[in-house]
Amino acid sequence: MSSSLPDYAIEAQGLDKTYRAEGKGESKHALKSINLNVPRGSIFGLLGPNGAGKSTFINILAGMVMKTGGTAKIWGIDIDKDPRNARGAIGIVPQEISLDAFFSPREILGVQAGLYGVPKGERYTDGLLNLVGLMDKADAYSRTLSGGMKRRLMVAKAMVHSPPVLILDEPTAGVDIELRQGLWDAVRALNEKGVTIVLTTHYLKEAEELCDRIAIINHGEIVANKSKSDLLKQLDLKDMYVTFEKEIDNIPDALSAYNVEKIDDTQIRLSYHSNKTSVQEMLGLLSSAGLSIRDISTQESDLEDIFLSFTRNKAA
Repeated sequence: MSSSLPDYAIEAQGLDKTYRAEGKGESKHALKSINLNVPRGSIFGLLGPNGAGKSTFINILAGMVMKTGGTAKIWGIDIDKDPRNARGAIGIVPQEISLDAFFSPREILGVQAGLYGVPKGERYTDGLLNLVGLMDKADAYSRTLSGGMKRRLMVAKAMVHSPPVLILDEPTAGVDIELRQGLWDAVRALNEKGVTIVLTTHYLKEAEELCDRIAIINHGEIVANKSKSDLLKQLDLKDMYVTFEKEIDNIPDALSAYNVEKIDDTQIRLSYHSNKTSVQEMLGLLSSAGLSIRDISTQESDLEDIFLSFTRNKAA
């Protein structure tokens, strides 16, 4: 293997998985020959509804599920040709918390490092605990940790063998927003140290906050794969809320092309594409209709709008 760093932390080409039916049941085509490359050094979001194929994709990379077809590489290492080193290049934080209740974080990391064959002199337990903000809990029973602390300990546990790629599968499920922020900080700190992060999440705000590139999977197919900024541009629809000085009886005909909704007697909402119509043009239309404006605000599309646009009405 070349000593140079790969361009992609994960490469999947034609990756396919069909779960064969038992008895009279129907086979399930969980992944449909997907192509997906995760750039080295990125925080990459993999979004999709339940049953979309996210977990199957992760489990194939982890060596827990056998693929039906295609190829996959982790850090340039083919998972079929060199499965041991491929698995060594990845750390996975599963959805379920798995910690020995009567072991301390320091002990848990030590045991995990031993399982990966990391010599004692090469372990950096305290560094990991510092990184995830748990140094002050290093010797406490893990059962005494809060939900957010346990999640961060799971991240540290996945990093004991210093993998260059870390996958977090729904890492903040059931964690409140304050504790979620602590996990986000730990993820950013790892990324700044050069670790490529792959994040699956149902929290679209989380993907928008953390990720610089996002793929959307639905019914086993990649339906979008773009930078976050490009995805947001793809749906450049804006909502404009206009409050008038006086009550209005009817919506002017000049606004009929902008999907206008009357909120109350003095306020309307209209939608427009910012790449086709400017705010100044919208104001000009309102002014020409003889309407006096008291207040105006706009709201841009977010990832939730984009997610729904790609997953809505997609047949299985």
